[in-house]
Amino acid sequence: MTTKPGRCALLRVAALVGVLTLPLAACSDGDDPSSTTTADPTAVDTTAALKAGGTLTVWAWEPTLEQVVADLETAYPEVDVQLVNAGTGNDQYTALQNAISAGKGVPDVAQIEYYALPQFALGESLTDLTGLGAASLDSTFTPGPWASVRSGGKVYGLPMDSGPMALFYNKELLDKHGLRVPTTWAEFLTTARALHAADPEAYITNDTGDAGFTTSLIWQAGGRPYRVDGTKVTVNLQDEGSLAVADTWQKLIDEDLLAPIGSWSDEWYQGLGNGTIAMLATGAWMPANLESGVPAGKGRWRVAPLPQWKAGADVSAENGGSSLAIPAAGTNKALAYAFLEYATVGAGVKARIGAGAFPATQADLTSAAFLNSPFAYFGGQRANQVFAHSASTVGSGWSYLPFQVYANSIFKDTVGAAYVSDTSLKDGLKAWQDASISYGREQGFTVD
Repeated sequence: MTTKPGRCALLRVAALVGVLTLPLAACSDGDDPSSTTTADPTAVDTTAALKAGGTLTVWAWEPTLEQVVADLETAYPEVDVQLVNAGTGNDQYTALQNAISAGKGVPDVAQIEYYALPQFALGESLTDLTGLGAASLDSTFTPGPWASVRSGGKVYGLPMDSGPMALFYNKELLDKHGLRVPTTWAEFLTTARALHAADPEAYITNDTGDAGFTTSLIWQAGGRPYRVDGTKVTVNLQDEGSLAVADTWQKLIDEDLLAPIGSWSDEWYQGLGNGTIAMLATGAWMPANLESGVPAGKGRWRVAPLPQWKAGADVSAENGGSSLAIPAAGTNKALAYAFLEYATVGAGVKARIGAGAFPATQADLTSAAFLNSPFAYFGGQRANQVFAHSASTVGSGWSYLPFQVYANSIFKDTVGAAYVSDTSLKDGLKAWQDASISYGREQGFTVD
């Protein structure tokens, strides 16, 4: 039997893995992460903290925070925020872990994606925000992001945004071929066949094998392949949801119905613009990317709910999203928390929405102004209504692995083989499962 590592050992594991991605809801030691916390009378008076001012160092790569900082410094001239891009995602996490280990250069505030928060929470490197004021925010955020920042009655970050999924589609292209927007993944497959038959140069979507996209589909399909209880982990990529995804996607692969183009490449942007890629199933943060990267698509594209795995169901999944957290080594936690509240639930939210961000705040997602805002790119469609509904229907109980970064890095060598060889997706998922289990055990986790 594997010896259970302590918190210091977990940090060493984190360094080996790159990012320890244990979901907070899953490392709660049996506590219900949705339970209500009690407000602390010592909560920060955020207005007073902002008026008193001081200097904050904020590590973040999210571009809309630039406007947030400018607005805050105008409203509170005694505050000086040094916004530093220390790298995107894993690059920043490595720098942050190094600073924490060295005991110097740690920022007052750090942007941390939901899946990466546990690396720092398990190592007691983050401040519990409950007593600072987060205890009063239970109903403020949408369920998915709020659950992602909590563990055992503690709050380790405030949700900055979210990525509820939707189906983006080229309406002009579908209309040209007399095709309807699919409402189920079975219809998606049928539509893929019809489109490619009508125009051999056109594909329903692109896919060359992507771990994040695959796990999001499994999430929506009801699969829960990862179970985490502290350092005890279960990996089962042969569960019903995982195999449902494998079955449908295997047909798309076998029948050459997917454009063999990697996302974010020049060829991908061109395909979205010239009608050879008809749809994208992705997060609500996509509109700004379409507007800037596919200007030719303006007026041609629309947004619809994600197709369902069972007719009549109404389930979505998340794809992306970040929080703002306060490292435990920070020296001005009252001002840091005031900044967090300003950026995630205060005036900063409006600024970020105006700059194209998708919020995680219930009030904004349900406001008439937000829901009824027309998108010129989508032909005047009120696309936020689709996104907001998706946010409210994200399937609960999802967990990532404590070593998800490593697992994702071997996706191409396991599941990805199904895209370029006779290996089946089912077998690829099994290979991914086995390799993940082996790695987890090597790192000191109890894995089965």
